[in-house]
Amino acid sequence: MKRTISIICALAVGISAFAQSAQYVFTEAADLTLTGKLFYDTPNPYHRIDTVKHKGFTKGENLQVRESSGIACAFRTNSSSISVKTVYGTPTYPTNTNGFSARGYDLYIRNAKGEWQYAISAAPSDKALEKNLVLITNIPEGTHECLLYLPLYSEVNSVQIGVLEGSTIEAMENPFRHRIAIFGSSYTHGSSTSRAGMTYPAQFSRNTGIQMLSLGCSGNCKLQDYFCDALCDVKDVDAFVFDSFSNPSPKEMQERLFPFIEKLQAAHPGVPLIFQRTIYRENREFSLSKDKGEADKMVMADSLMAIAVKKYKDVYYIYPNASAPDHNATVDGVHPSNYGYTLWAKSIEKPLLRIFKKYGIK
Repeated sequence: MKRTISIICALAVGISAFAQSAQYVFTEAADLTLTGKLFYDTPNPYHRIDTVKHKGFTKGENLQVRESSGIACAFRTNSSSISVKTVYGTPTYPTNTNGFSARGYDLYIRNAKGEWQYAISAAPSDKALEKNLVLITNIPEGTHECLLYLPLYSEVNSVQIGVLEGSTIEAMENPFRHRIAIFGSSYTHGSSTSRAGMTYPAQFSRNTGIQMLSLGCSGNCKLQDYFCDALCDVKDVDAFVFDSFSNPSPKEMQERLFPFIEKLQAAHPGVPLIFQRTIYRENREFSLSKDKGEADKMVMADSLMAIAVKKYKDVYYIYPNASAPDHNATVDGVHPSNYGYTLWAKSIEKPLLRIFKKYGIK
């Protein structure tokens, strides 16, 4: 046992010494290839919406749309080590979401099968938020394609990717095709994930190669008119997907859904609008009040969407699932665990691909 502990300590000291002695050259992530960005033209490339141009957000929403959730950087490098230096605007510390996910980074490397395989995740300590964070060392020799997911719940002003001096780093083509906008709640934002690449939109993109452009806003996806105005301004979008029945009350759904659809269709005629039913929340199992509240939301959404799919062309309704038979795929009774989000991504894959195919999205 003492020998094992000694080996672990030696490895930790070795990595620390390597991080301190190695010389890194840094490249701004925005100068490489950013994926998952809904708007091309935000002054800060890591913001999801330009909050000077688009108005109406509450203080909390204004921060949320500036957070980098869903954005990833794609690049090639032959470096045997990769690091990252961050200038944070607003780092956050949510209670139900891992620090790797909220403030850190999640790295995937394409393997020999052409699949995106998890490599490493890391987050800086509070005392070293903006220092060089070494993600990985001793990468096998050769040029590798990398996908680095940015923090879900923090605003970042600069993300610099470090490679060892003498090695190369370059932008690669976007590994994902099409542009699918997805507006949703904390589920879409990524609440309770343990790392940034485990949101269900990110998993869907890696599984299918189809790019999801995430606008998840925890607790604040309520079919608001000002969010609709922003979505009306999105360019080159092939489809819209919504997780929009998790946050609003039944009354808000009734008042806002049809005007939301009509305004969006006027701006994007012929583009499919695909609404998801809210998922089953495990905390309703032994609470009559929570069970009634969730049932009321589902009944209202089902009844409104039964009308909407008949009333409006190009409108669809699908049923995601994030629950396991043993009811354990959850973190807090409301939000899924990583496994729950994997179930969600898989549950919507066939219905979405079937709808997409009708519109030439393959």
